[in-house]
Amino acid sequence: MNCEVLTLFPGIVEAAVGDSILKRAQDKGLLDIKITDIRSFAKGKHKTADDAPFGGGPGMVMKPEPVFEAVEAAAGPGAGVSEAEADRPAARIILMSPQGPVFNHEKALELSRETRKLIFICGRYEGIDERARSLADEELSLGDFVLSGGELAAAAVIEAAARLIPGVLGDEESAGQDSFYDGLLDYPHYTRPAQYRGMKVPEVLLSGNHAEIRRWRRKEALRATMRKRPDLLEKAALSDEDRKLMEELENEITTG
Repeated sequence: MNCEVLTLFPGIVEAAVGDSILKRAQDKGLLDIKITDIRSFAKGKHKTADDAPFGGGPGMVMKPEPVFEAVEAAAGPGAGVSEAEADRPAARIILMSPQGPVFNHEKALELSRETRKLIFICGRYEGIDERARSLADEELSLGDFVLSGGELAAAAVIEAAARLIPGVLGDEESAGQDSFYDGLLDYPHYTRPAQYRGMKVPEVLLSGNHAEIRRWRRKEALRATMRKRPDLLEKAALSDEDRKLMEELENEITTG
């Protein structure tokens, strides 16, 4: 996965993507992340990249010229596409914005399979000049709240997508067991010691019976989803076994 993050604050992105899973993925050559300072494309002695909004109002707005030039430089000729994709845009440009649709697992999976370069535009202050918004192929939001800029949001999107790339995680089964992978929340996890401050690990996990462990985990994933995010069940692909487990859970609730 080839990414370039355009920002006025490179240090924020560097800190977020320069360690742990993302660093290892870059070291393996599975992920390429370039961070570009939009200010380097600003004109004048002081490299001013923002200005007061026309019409008055609080805050500052990112100027269009450096954003346009930064995107054009990042998208450059080819931008890493193959000959077979020569008729497609060279890059996929994403603006991190609270106005975009909310990012989710399905979008992460889609981005993890993208063969084109992913360019993330990170706004700051009151946002980017509206004319620069036209550069983006799409906008993405992390949710119905506002951050000071798009840097942490872009890093979150990159990590969510990168961990779905084969070889990025140390345990190849890890991503497949994460919350949302199959439409449900994750099941509870336990490790040693088997008892701590009177709290015991469920006996089934100590039994060595893999079939029972698998069934328990699936049931607990359904339980967590029913309790915390019942809306997910409306679109989850449930098997006949899942429906039987849900009946058991409903009976437990009724009788319990």
